Amino acid sequence: MLIAKAIHKSYGSLEVLKGVDLEIFPSEIVSIVGSSGAGKSTLLHILGTLDQPDSGSLEMEGKNLLSLKGDQLAKFRNEKIGFIFQFHNLLPEFTAAENIQIPGYIFGKSENILKKRAAELAEILGVSHRLDHKPSELSGGEQQRVAVARALINDPSVVFADEPSGNLDSANAKGLHELFFKLREELQQAFVIVTHNQELAEMADRKVVMQDGLIVGA
Repeated sequence: MLIAKAIHKSYGSLEVLKGVDLEIFPSEIVSIVGSSGAGKSTLLHILGTLDQPDSGSLEMEGKNLLSLKGDQLAKFRNEKIGFIFQFHNLLPEFTAAENIQIPGYIFGKSENILKKRAAELAEILGVSHRLDHKPSELSGGEQQRVAVARALINDPSVVFADEPSGNLDSANAKGLHELFFKLREELQQAFVIVTHNQELAEMADRKVVMQDGLIVGA
């Protein structure tokens, strides 16, 4: 579904990615591990089209992603890709339900469809009773589940997660990890997860190990 070949990326004189090849298959859960500075987050951001490589190729569902620019790229990203970050980035002035629906409004979906889908996702994620609450009224685990629902509202083909449980206690982290597998079974999305959590890394269908800007194990 997603094919990256010979991905290189430097920031000034610092070579962060040194020719990375990676394929992601439909409905697959892949963890990416490695020490700090190995290039994990940089690779994730390039795979998710948030950053551009200096060289290499990136295809998703047969489309050359590096040829997409501006509005074209934003539209593709909004329709096909979901993101979950360590910091949930919920907008404080909106309720949980409104936060979940925002990418759908950008997509152009109707309010009725979005409300129904947000309610369905909230039920799956166990936060349906918190939809009218603002982020400041939610626990850390609830905020992260709302962020997961937001990532899923447009039914993306792949969800990229960067240290998604990094700010959660062990109980909430375990719950979030189990949730990814439940979501995969119910919704068939692929998940690509950068993590330092070894339990989550080992649970994945495939663990990719990075070191010094290269994949050294998969």
